[in-house]
Amino acid sequence: MNILLHPFQTTYNTAPFSAIKNEDYLPAITTLIEETKTEIDNITSNPEPPTFENTIEALEFSGQQLDRVTNIFFNLNSAETNDAIQKIAQEVSPLLSEFGNDITLNEALFERVKAVYNNKADLNLNPEQIMLLDKSYKSFSRNGANLVEGKKETLRNIDKDLSKLSLTFGEHVLAETNAFEMHITNEADLSGLPDGAKEAAKQLAESKDKDGWLITLDYPSYIPFMTYADNRELRKKLAIAFGKKGFHNNELDNQDIVLNIVKKRFQRANLLGYKTHAHFVLEERMAKTPETVSHFLNELLEKAKPAAQEEFKSLEDFAKALDGIERLEKWDASYYAEKLKQKLFDLDDEKLKPYFKLEHVINGAFNIAKKLYGLHFEEIDTIDKYHEDVLTYKVTNEAGDLVSVFYADFFPRAGKRNGAWMTSYKSQFVKDKTNERPHISIVCNFTKPTKSKPSLLTFNEVTTLFHEFGHALHGMLANTTYPSLSGTSVFWDFVELPSQVMENWCYEKEALELFATHYETGEIIPMELVTKIKDSAAFNEGMQTLRQISFGLLDMNWHGIDPSAISSVKAHESEAFENTKLYPDVAENCMSTSFSHIFQGGYSSGYYSYKWAEVLDADAFEYFKDAGIFNKEVATKFKDNILSQGGTVDPMTLYKRFRGQEPQPEALLRRAGLIK
Repeated sequence: MNILLHPFQTTYNTAPFSAIKNEDYLPAITTLIEETKTEIDNITSNPEPPTFENTIEALEFSGQQLDRVTNIFFNLNSAETNDAIQKIAQEVSPLLSEFGNDITLNEALFERVKAVYNNKADLNLNPEQIMLLDKSYKSFSRNGANLVEGKKETLRNIDKDLSKLSLTFGEHVLAETNAFEMHITNEADLSGLPDGAKEAAKQLAESKDKDGWLITLDYPSYIPFMTYADNRELRKKLAIAFGKKGFHNNELDNQDIVLNIVKKRFQRANLLGYKTHAHFVLEERMAKTPETVSHFLNELLEKAKPAAQEEFKSLEDFAKALDGIERLEKWDASYYAEKLKQKLFDLDDEKLKPYFKLEHVINGAFNIAKKLYGLHFEEIDTIDKYHEDVLTYKVTNEAGDLVSVFYADFFPRAGKRNGAWMTSYKSQFVKDKTNERPHISIVCNFTKPTKSKPSLLTFNEVTTLFHEFGHALHGMLANTTYPSLSGTSVFWDFVELPSQVMENWCYEKEALELFATHYETGEIIPMELVTKIKDSAAFNEGMQTLRQISFGLLDMNWHGIDPSAISSVKAHESEAFENTKLYPDVAENCMSTSFSHIFQGGYSSGYYSYKWAEVLDADAFEYFKDAGIFNKEVATKFKDNILSQGGTVDPMTLYKRFRGQEPQPEALLRRAGLIK
């Protein structure tokens, strides 16, 4: 019996990972697609006139088991993949893409949806129902329902191709990441590297039956080497390997895939009546148009560029004075920035790490969530996990009611893609008067424990954990009726607000004292270190802002134009970076060929949203600070108006309900030290 075909008979209805075999996925997904098609047929063949309940709600709650199974499958394809899963993904993705088109291009279904939509003024719907109706209608019209038959077939083929292309793109990046190892046998080549990083490199070499030390492109290995290793040639070798992912002219090359993706996205947008892919995407964002995004990024660029150039000149002068470096290269960036930061603030990540034991930081995040939102996290061992490293928790409120199931997966491994993300295995929704609670997961790639030390996080890893935990709270505290409007199902340029605002607590003495204790002595982080963390928060902020703006501009340069004439990925990228460039170009490197956010994740025409949400988060946190960072009244307003509402209300309306005003960009510029 295929366990995936039926609702899970498990504690809290959680995913039965240990009972699932790889060979279960394809037949289960194929069968569940057919079952969902039957549900759709029942809607279209209903002899009753179309109503909100028998059409819109019926459609919203169709295919629930299919959603559960595909969530499990694709989450594992990111966090715990292997050749078998990747092969299944290549088979399953086109099937799901085709099925999605079967729904949005189903004329009988669209006619019923349109009939309800055209009648909405007379239906006495509540705001959430109106939002669902609007979203349902748009999902048809924006996905080809109004096209003539021949063009519908073209759209189907484009969507099928795109689903395969983005999967292949991601597989190539993961394979390239896993394929590179820098094997070091001379300890002198590790000069400058902290003991913990050396021990981790030695442990990795031992695990592969090699002498010496192994450095890889996984972040916990790559970043310490680029930040601390004195050997400039080896930093260069590692940086070039990192920047060459998908740019090798070999079987893992992504150049043609990038060109194919952007051309097919453009073709798709044109087919649907939009000028470019960016015009199509941004219609459903707070920003609304590519012009707004360009104006936003260029306005920030105007403020950040002079500061960035000044910071870069300081870094150049410092590197020249220290080591006689005549020309600062990309592989010098982290190394000299860290040395300059130490000189200016006497702040070294290695001094901070003993205060940030992973378990303490996790508990700190939980404690802050308890103070703000009354949540209680209890580690449990009664539910299945997909890997032994995964931690599992039951989350309850002050009344003891279940709020969420929470999974946390912190360490790198071969089957896990780089970076950090939040996802869900089950959305929150209300059906048959039962509030179904969500199953939320965060996945990171942090420094692993070694034989002599627990997992001690860099400060950057601490803020990453808080960032993903902010997304998780958005998922956990969801309290809406419909799954497609629940949790993080919001406009893409609003989704980063809960995550980015959460990072602010990492810089506050009151919050740090809850969890930043020395892993050996138990001493609370000294006030002088807290002051230094705060003082250094705006260090090189101009350069950091310029870097983020450059990624946003690159994204818009791929998606906000007609890409038909582009023949060289590298040349197009270089042109896009021209106005934000500080370091000399590296001929062997190309960012686009491993820019997974926009070619595999959901950020195409949306990378600007990180900076957009920073404006919201800086403004929101000023409100918290003015009232006190643990002020229950402000926290409750944030929970009730932002975290629980999902996509049920226009995000600017939600923000104004919380804040009482539109966000002020000056808050971000003040925090970044770009204005006084």
